[in-house]
Amino acid sequence: PTATPSPTASATETPTAIPSPTSTSAPPAVLTPGQATGWTIAEMAGRAYGGGTLTDRGQVDTPTGFTRTLITYPSDGLTIYGFINVPPGPGPFPVIIALHGYVEPSQYGILSYTTRYADALARAGYIVIHPNLRNFPPSDEGDDTFRTGMTADILNLIAIVQAQGGQPGLLTAADPQRIGLWGHSLGGGLALRVMTISPVVQATLLYAALSGDEQRNFDYVYRASGGKRGAVEYHTPPEIVHEISPLFHLERVQSAVSIHHGGEDAGIPLPIAADLCERLQQLGKTVECFTYAGQGHIFSGRSDDLFIERSWAFFAAHLRR
Repeated sequence: PTATPSPTASATETPTAIPSPTSTSAPPAVLTPGQATGWTIAEMAGRAYGGGTLTDRGQVDTPTGFTRTLITYPSDGLTIYGFINVPPGPGPFPVIIALHGYVEPSQYGILSYTTRYADALARAGYIVIHPNLRNFPPSDEGDDTFRTGMTADILNLIAIVQAQGGQPGLLTAADPQRIGLWGHSLGGGLALRVMTISPVVQATLLYAALSGDEQRNFDYVYRASGGKRGAVEYHTPPEIVHEISPLFHLERVQSAVSIHHGGEDAGIPLPIAADLCERLQQLGKTVECFTYAGQGHIFSGRSDDLFIERSWAFFAAHLRR
């Protein structure tokens, strides 16, 4: 089949490779191991998540082929907004959590530029949940050093899906045993960390994803912003950053992985994706890797259609019974 989703982002919304600010307060120059407690891959894997509910906030619009509903859910004391796409029928349907990239918060809306990909997956028979992660309106603001706050937002959502899937409510038609991730850019970097932490995720698609090496990510953020962003992360000792960075803990990955990257991506160069692909292959993980010649940070034309078709095939192979 050929995908024909239509963009739903606002005219001013422009995704970039630069992650969001991590704090609104003046950061310390250096983090000590004690200050970094709770942020490492091992520590995040060892804590509890969930405990809330997915709340119906009414329909956002009336798309064809599925129902879209505005949602909120709690995450570590914050209220996170987003939407859920539910195909027609009783299910049970696999659940895919779709993660947006970085857009200046003042330009961000409920229906992000990634909505068209979420819609394509819903029309293919998946329940798709698209959260607006913390610090992206109208979700609450909160600490996000090393993007561990947004990581917790996703892990809390996964736990809610596990607890509520098949129960009365928005997740009645959801299969809590079949959960996948789809992430672009910043969202791809988050998906990479989540799949390294959580054994629940069965299929993870990374689209123009950030590096799994947080030192590399925040070197870029710090320099590109003239020192206005990422100061905490930039000055954190390398041995701490190593324990926070998913790239150095890929042996934990249990999810199948699908990597998609543009050959002309100026924000996140292709070698970042190639390195991740090689590392996963060397570890014997289930991974497929695609390069899109001539494509930048967001695909267009036939390459975008091909990307969506490959997305359908990947999730069908790993989330369908």
